[in-house]
Amino acid sequence: MLGGSGQAVPQTTDTALEAELLRRVAARDEEAFEALYRIYHRRLSRFLMRLTPDYAIAEEVINDTMHIVWDKAEQYDGRAKVSTWIFGIGYRRGLKALERQRTRNRYEEAAARDRSTISEPVDETAREDEGQWIDRGLQQLSTEHRMALELAYVAGHSCEEIAAIVGCPVNTVKTRLFHARKRLRARLPNDAGGGS
Repeated sequence: MLGGSGQAVPQTTDTALEAELLRRVAARDEEAFEALYRIYHRRLSRFLMRLTPDYAIAEEVINDTMHIVWDKAEQYDGRAKVSTWIFGIGYRRGLKALERQRTRNRYEEAAARDRSTISEPVDETAREDEGQWIDRGLQQLSTEHRMALELAYVAGHSCEEIAAIVGCPVNTVKTRLFHARKRLRARLPNDAGGGS
């Protein structure tokens, strides 16, 4: 089967369906857009909630992303999978939203730090499960390292796809994954596979 550009549509049924839906979106088919939105809403939500745990911001980014998909569908050239193209848009919109959020919340965060002098209970000997440690460790990583891990291990993208999504060379993705895993391991407690 050939796509609108004359290039072969990717092999799997899911990616072929997504490519066909995107072709129809480019022709302003609202039903196709709704179907594509339903397919990607949950996937983008899981991904973006790792970038910003604020549900309202993640929803705003999803809507911005899908608005761009509607507006720019005819620019999709088929060189990458549809998911790579859409996740790339979502990633870039998410970074912009995160930067806006950080700027907007700068003073509130400073005030919260001042209020946090009344600290939480000091019982640090309480056990946390490995999932909590991993989540905490992920939040301490840089955005680039965290997103590389999320795209690879949660969304299941290859290094080549991640490079296309975030707009950097494949070797940069591999380096980010290496350092992210190393830093995450260093943050895990000794009995969970990390620490000194």
